[in-house]
Amino acid sequence: MTVVAVLSVSFPVFAHHGNTAYDMTKSVSVKGTVTDFKFINPHVLIFIDSKNDKGETEQWQGELTSPNHLERAGWNPHTLKPGDTITLVGSVSKSGAHSMWLSKVLGPDGQPMNMVQGD
Repeated sequence: MTVVAVLSVSFPVFAHHGNTAYDMTKSVSVKGTVTDFKFINPHVLIFIDSKNDKGETEQWQGELTSPNHLERAGWNPHTLKPGDTITLVGSVSKSGAHSMWLSKVLGPDGQPMNMVQGD
């Protein structure tokens, strides 16, 4: 009986899917300047300002996995700093907002940043 109670209470935890708000069939690449880097649970967030085709500034948000996972790949709260120029690559928000689930981050040096432990 206790097992059933614990499983019924913890089911929402198992149902969490961080990328369900994103269209995983559509990928975009956006280059811009870091305005904020939030190394927080449940997902690390990167905010950038980017210029669109009209030269207008757009604010974009990139969402990554948990800080714990990224720490094992070498990230820390100071990996990115405001003013860094980076490129975010990922799946766009289903809502049309300037938000994406990141599959790749090109760092200030233009090289892909490690997002997987052991890479």
